Amino acid sequence: MIKKLSLKKNWLYIPLIALAIFYLLPMYVLLVTGFKSFAEIDLKTMWTLPQGIAFDNYIEAYAKLSPSLFNSFKMVIPAALISSMLGSLNGFILAKWKFRGADIIFPFILFGMFIPYQSIIIPLVQFMNAAGLTGLPGLAMAHIIYGIPITTLTFRNYYASLPQELLEAAKIDGADMLGIYRHILLPISIPSFVVVLIWQFTSAWNDFLFAVILTNNTEWPITVALNNMAGSQIISWNVQMAGSLLAALPTLLVYIFLGRYFLRGLLAGSLKG
Repeated sequence: MIKKLSLKKNWLYIPLIALAIFYLLPMYVLLVTGFKSFAEIDLKTMWTLPQGIAFDNYIEAYAKLSPSLFNSFKMVIPAALISSMLGSLNGFILAKWKFRGADIIFPFILFGMFIPYQSIIIPLVQFMNAAGLTGLPGLAMAHIIYGIPITTLTFRNYYASLPQELLEAAKIDGADMLGIYRHILLPISIPSFVVVLIWQFTSAWNDFLFAVILTNNTEWPITVALNNMAGSQIISWNVQMAGSLLAALPTLLVYIFLGRYFLRGLLAGSLKG
């Protein structure tokens, strides 16, 4: 009986491996094309390996994209940190600091998750211009505001799962609400912070729509710069593919090195309703 179950379990790996290979095929094309010369670029030979390994395409792509790469970091890091911190405070207040109207405010905050980007482009641009938040600061502000609903949901559900006795014990020791948050809840919120930081970093880094309407050519993040690197007549697909890998590398590294902590944060109850 045990052998049969083990055999059935092993058979499950076959479709999983097949799906993984299918999913990774575009990555294979991206990698091999990034190492090819312009003369080797052809639809008929897109699956073949390059004739030689050269990093000229990556050097050229980095030279074109490096200013925008640093623009993305300057925008994404503060946006992820600030939206995560605001979500933590909101989650603490809504989960542990009961006040009149809390059950009404929370659904209204969550409603922001379902507002499409396209529906608020015009009022967003008008507001940013009126507030003087143009360029990267305005783009960061847009991602901070749009990130508040998901970060609030994550932290609110995490804090709601903590025993109320923990807070009562802190109150007996003389801690006020801010002290409870700072000295007790904040240190044990690391799993949730990992989840929301990775989520917000990825979301802001991959954004194109807000970036293309809120920034100019000197403040383009890497997604906009990569799109405009293609040109209009002749596209150097080898350089374009090399640039695509450079643009995807930060988020890829985040999930490679922090992916296990992301899963631990999810399993710790950060997204449980």
